[in-house]
Amino acid sequence: MSDRRRAILEAAARVIARRGVRGLRVGELAAEAGVSTALIYYHFKDRTGILRHALAFIGDRADRYTGTGSATRGGAAEPAAEDPGGLLERTLLLEFQDLPEVRENSTAWGELRAHAIFDPELREELAAAGTAWVEEVAGLLGALHPAAPADAVTAAAERLTALLEGLSGRWLSGLLPAGHARDLMRGAIGVEIGLLGSPISQID
Repeated sequence: MSDRRRAILEAAARVIARRGVRGLRVGELAAEAGVSTALIYYHFKDRTGILRHALAFIGDRADRYTGTGSATRGGAAEPAAEDPGGLLERTLLLEFQDLPEVRENSTAWGELRAHAIFDPELREELAAAGTAWVEEVAGLLGALHPAAPADAVTAAAERLTALLEGLSGRWLSGLLPAGHARDLMRGAIGVEIGLLGSPISQID
């Protein structure tokens, strides 16, 4: 990705987080990114293109800050990458880092999700991103319990990702401390792993 293209997408994430999708104006985005409106249209064609690429950029950035690092970040432990259970915790708990990039990313994702209610085209893009996220979490759960039925694993992943989005909204709104959000998420992970390992989950 070129430096200017990245600068535009970083600016788009900031503007969406600050003003919402409806507040995204190409002129303001150009000023935020320090480029011309013509350059934005050159790279992204129209406002829909900006939103589509901003959504992908936000997803890629989340993958980076939940998939790298060593000891700890934001109070959430980062276990060894080869351990599926540890990797699952890292993937979900690092969404609650009290860092500007994480707050901006999570807020922008929430704004895009809310706007998708009124925008069918964006809804399709968001659904695809959400499905990929559920599949990633389901893959880790499945590695922990290979004998569990696929539909049970997917349902567990859907519950965990939905809970994360709800807890993230409360944390970003100041209704829930980050540490408590992580504790709640960690508890839910343990419940879902336990359910997948119980005899009832093996019944197809």
